[in-house]
Amino acid sequence: MMTDRPDINQVLSQMRDLRSQIQTPSANAQSGIQQVGAQATQQVERPDFADMLKAAVDNVNSLQKEASSLAQAYERGEEGVDLPQVMIGLEKSSVSFEAMTQVRNKLVDAYEKIMNMPI
Repeated sequence: MMTDRPDINQVLSQMRDLRSQIQTPSANAQSGIQQVGAQATQQVERPDFADMLKAAVDNVNSLQKEASSLAQAYERGEEGVDLPQVMIGLEKSSVSFEAMTQVRNKLVDAYEKIMNMPI
């Protein structure tokens, strides 16, 4: 069923937006944003890493809840819930969980490397 394809594109778009938010402010300065005089020292508000991580975990949780409710609705035989829709929902939640697990593994690895650095 191709109706869920925009959701995948939406997820990719959100990932690109998050990537652009965490880029350094110097990239914006190089793109032609220049100011003169006292206004040149403008602070750029950067997103908090903990907030971004919490939002990602919440997104994974909501996808898992949605997939579970779709599967239960299909099992009950509710109208309007078909098997491809359930399978796509389950696969989305599985892929997002795997991605979140990989991010967690990278964070733990980075933390261990930092902790093992000589002082």
